[in-house]
Amino acid sequence: MAAAAAALALNKTANSVLYPPHPYYPLDALVNGYVENKDGVPYLLTLFFGACAILFTATYFVGQSVTPKLNRVELFSTMWFVLSGAIHLVFEGYYALNFANMGEKQTILGQLWKEYAFSDSRYLTQNAFVLCMESVTAAFWGPGCLIVAYMIVVRHPMRYPLQMLVSGGQFYGDVLYYATCGFDHFVWGKTYARPEPFYFWFYFFFMNFIWIVIPGYLIIEGSIVSARAIDKAQRQEKGKKVQ
Repeated sequence: MAAAAAALALNKTANSVLYPPHPYYPLDALVNGYVENKDGVPYLLTLFFGACAILFTATYFVGQSVTPKLNRVELFSTMWFVLSGAIHLVFEGYYALNFANMGEKQTILGQLWKEYAFSDSRYLTQNAFVLCMESVTAAFWGPGCLIVAYMIVVRHPMRYPLQMLVSGGQFYGDVLYYATCGFDHFVWGKTYARPEPFYFWFYFFFMNFIWIVIPGYLIIEGSIVSARAIDKAQRQEKGKKVQ
């Protein structure tokens, strides 16, 4: 009896070392080696959004200087794909490479992920879906975004097919991301976000909904342009046959 009690106490001690207390929901989630962020939220968010603004602005000027005839939609699309590709490759790629011990990370990117995890703790618990989704996004849609941006600037004829492919992948991944979280919440009663509205509505909903709205628009745009081009080609082909 005493030996069993000692073993249980030892097991609890080991678990407390491997999975220390944390502020994420659910509170009983196992976060490997959690260490509180050393930097404050304003500092981390300023770095993230500041870097995004710099990249967005730089892309604007580079795009205009390389191809001055780009219209507003083309220019914005280029800026979007460069920014989106950078986020996929750097931010999400970092997660894919460090998912196993993200809870202890004190790098800027690691701290940013721990801050975001207040809206979705799956990012700190080695969740299979999140890992696979982020890995695919970083490996395929990251480079794909940059290729599309280049194709827009040089006005490559493959721009629209690839734009629809990449945007479709982003859209589909985001839908699955929302769906899996919603399923766990409504079916199993499992909530991954802290109760404060800011974490759910800004981090989880708004920051991800951007990848629903913009890719959705780009899919529609690519479909319309492609349909018109195919229709024009078919009309020309019929005209040749008549002659």
